[in-house]
Amino acid sequence: MSSHAATAEIDHHHDPTTSTGIPNKKLLMWAFLASDCMFFGVLISTHLIYRLHPPAGGLDPKVIFSPELTSFSTFILLMSSLMMALAVTAIQKGNVKSCRWSLLTTIFFGMIFLGCQVYEFEHFVHDKKMTISNSLLGTTFYTLTGTHGCHVAIGVLWLALMYVRSFKPGAGSAQRSWFSGQIFHAATLIVVLLLALKVTLGLVHAIQVQPSLGGAMGLFMKEQVLWIGAMLLALWGCVWFARPRGPVHFGVANAIDVESMGLYWHFVDIVWIVIFTAVYLLEYL
Repeated sequence: MSSHAATAEIDHHHDPTTSTGIPNKKLLMWAFLASDCMFFGVLISTHLIYRLHPPAGGLDPKVIFSPELTSFSTFILLMSSLMMALAVTAIQKGNVKSCRWSLLTTIFFGMIFLGCQVYEFEHFVHDKKMTISNSLLGTTFYTLTGTHGCHVAIGVLWLALMYVRSFKPGAGSAQRSWFSGQIFHAATLIVVLLLALKVTLGLVHAIQVQPSLGGAMGLFMKEQVLWIGAMLLALWGCVWFARPRGPVHFGVANAIDVESMGLYWHFVDIVWIVIFTAVYLLEYL
């Protein structure tokens, strides 16, 4: 009987306790993704219809877009999908430590993607003079890619909370006030991510405005030294919260939660591949 229970706990792909054989959490996620797929389908179709019938005197996407930066951010997002798959595999095998590192790497890649998107938006608005209201291209582009960026940001936040959840003390732990501690842990991790994004954008800006690497690094250190110090301090706080404190209440039984989160993240990646093809690549074919 105990072996049967263990098998039922590990096999999250076919749940005999549900009428469909699919775990309820996974079924709910599939239903949400199906509705979200239709939502993105409408936004992508709107942009493509506009590109088939562009208004006279509109902005030229080939002059506006930067395929090099977008290709880099696309590669980063695809790598994050690989790390998410590794996190799911690790927790299915009960390897909590490996799952944590994979989740952190996925978060890191997701923040790089968001940083590239923020930099791209700022560049389009200030240098290319394309806003959401002065052209139909700007309206469809910012609405579509901005909506996807919001999905990535939500996914990063979800990943961060799942990472913090993996430190919940298990039975036999002497830790009492774990809930308040994990709130501070989550807040510290989010602060680290935001500061890292700020510092990264500062580095990209310094490289852009300075002709030499030495000048760029000098400007970067001058403008970002306080932010770097704050980021390192917050990073130390994350390391302190993550120190081992005994057994944790996180393992194979939580694999379905990580799998559901993985479905969401893979969906976001697939949608971006479609957006990258429809919005960027088609302009150069």
